[in-house]
Amino acid sequence: MTTVLIVEDDPINARVFSKILTKRGGLEVRHTEDVEEVMTIARAGEIDVILMDVSLAHSTYQGKSVDGIKITQMLKADPVTAKLPIILVTAHAMQGDRENFLKASGADDYISKPVVDHQQFVDQVLSVLP
Repeated sequence: MTTVLIVEDDPINARVFSKILTKRGGLEVRHTEDVEEVMTIARAGEIDVILMDVSLAHSTYQGKSVDGIKITQMLKADPVTAKLPIILVTAHAMQGDRENFLKASGADDYISKPVVDHQQFVDQVLSVLP
């Protein structure tokens, strides 16, 4: 079964995304905002795609504050996790944000919040899978 890791610091968003992906997409979902856990899960090959919140307010890695862009950069720089599809999810949806975030992070796609069209959301997640 295809498994999605949701990296999100808002429990309501995580619950909404999880419900949409399991009910509409038939996907298995895991959730964490713990960066060490994200890295461990990704390196272990336990997931097929990551939904990465750009603005993680409380996330730290090795004592430093990190956001979703930085975590994505770390995953894409690691040969073990470089090919793992990552979709940025953010409320930052101003003109040019999509291109800037994708370029800065190396992520595979971008979804803006709030998610309104649930089927389109599922389709977009499925579209990055190999």
